Amino acid sequence: MRAISLQSGSNGNSIFVEVAGKKILFDAGISAKAVRTRLADFGYDAKELDALFVSHRHSDHSKGTGVVHRAFGPSLAMTHETFRYVNMRDPKVKVNDVLVFQEGDTVELGEVVVHTVKTPHDTDGSVAFVVEHAGKRLGILTDLGHAFSALGPLLQSLDAVFLESNYDPKMLESGPYPEELKRRIVGRGGHISNDESALLLKKHGSQRLQWACLAHLSEENNQPEVALRTHYRVNGNHVPLLIADRYGPSGVFEVK
Repeated sequence: MRAISLQSGSNGNSIFVEVAGKKILFDAGISAKAVRTRLADFGYDAKELDALFVSHRHSDHSKGTGVVHRAFGPSLAMTHETFRYVNMRDPKVKVNDVLVFQEGDTVELGEVVVHTVKTPHDTDGSVAFVVEHAGKRLGILTDLGHAFSALGPLLQSLDAVFLESNYDPKMLESGPYPEELKRRIVGRGGHISNDESALLLKKHGSQRLQWACLAHLSEENNQPEVALRTHYRVNGNHVPLLIADRYGPSGVFEVK
């Protein structure tokens, strides 16, 4: 299994996974042109995409859905709530184009299984994903809302993970965001902090975890070195850490 974060953050999210002959895109919060050129940089043809899964309606995850579908032809998969928003934004995306699943459903693509995980992020129909093949499991866990109870057992079952590490509490507190937005971020439907992310890995990262890629870092309220410093302070070198870049691809990460 190979994974590439094409971009990660509030300015756009998209993760590519190749496994068992399937090429799957998770979220299309970037343009079709960016998808094509960034995949090409790693030797992939966007027209060979088999499926596009959309985690939730927020535009940094969904705004490119229709154009990517029409340009490259992947099948679409999302919850009904997410489809309604995508269709409202782009009426050319019809329900017949979409495999509609419910939060918690499992979707099979040949030998590959995509598990969907309901999250308490502040929009209806929001999910995270676990990609499974031949006993190996990759988690795509961002926009989590808060560190809800199911995350622990889920992390323990993974071989690798893209894990949200959105903000540094001190940077958020002293930063320029309006108070209402700050409350939303730290609330039960917002994002998880560096500290919460690190504690999740400390408590639930098992020996099978090959790497954790810290994802969806805030531009205003976080920095890669701050996130890494927090995680290393909490976990030492217990888990190999990577960073998903806000502005472009982050290399090829393998799950062996």
